[in-house]
Amino acid sequence: MEQGLKIAGGLLVVLAMVHAGFPRYFRWTTQFASVSLINRQMMYIHTLFIALVLLLMGLLCLTSAPELTGTAFGRKIALGCGVFWLVRLVVQFVGYSPSLWRGKPFETAAHLGLTMLWMYLSAVFLMAACG
Repeated sequence: MEQGLKIAGGLLVVLAMVHAGFPRYFRWTTQFASVSLINRQMMYIHTLFIALVLLLMGLLCLTSAPELTGTAFGRKIALGCGVFWLVRLVVQFVGYSPSLWRGKPFETAAHLGLTMLWMYLSAVFLMAACG
């Protein structure tokens, strides 16, 4: 289980870094030009904090996998992370319209890849929580 958490940690660190490219990839400069300043800044700041949480969660897994599986407190943290990723998995299907990815090769691959990632993270953290 510790190896699974370390793999999850590495994936989370990479996912955190990917967030740095969101503004450019999604063309936020032009997309948000007509949005109010507060809404535009909230998108940038929330993305920064999501990336920070992903980075810290990843570093926790990389540096403290034995504690996450071997202590009661660690298992509680793992349970919280597992619930977080399980909810994210559900949101993948109920929060995003299939029209965003269906019939588009890259977007479909991203949807499937992220679905598998959310499933993996949910399973690893929930199994770690169970001891």
